[in-house]
Amino acid sequence: MDIIKVSGTSRTSAVAGAIAGVFRENHCAVVQAIGAIAVNQAVKALALARGYLEEDGFDVIFIPQFVDVEIEDKIRTALRFTAEPR
Repeated sequence: MDIIKVSGTSRTSAVAGAIAGVFRENHCAVVQAIGAIAVNQAVKALALARGYLEEDGFDVIFIPQFVDVEIEDKIRTALRFTAEPR
């Protein structure tokens, strides 16, 4: 499954729509962000997506975890949120 990557400049409504679309198709979605601003955008998008999916009858939870990712030969810590049905 593809990871939805969120940056500090990501539009929350666009990310929320992507999360909802992936969840509707797979009943699971993974969102990843690195840095405080990106995590803020991701959390706002997750809240919006939960509302979108609730309208469709889905009760969704988000499970956060820290993951190490390699970017340009450097290890960075990212926050990864997994969306699953409750």
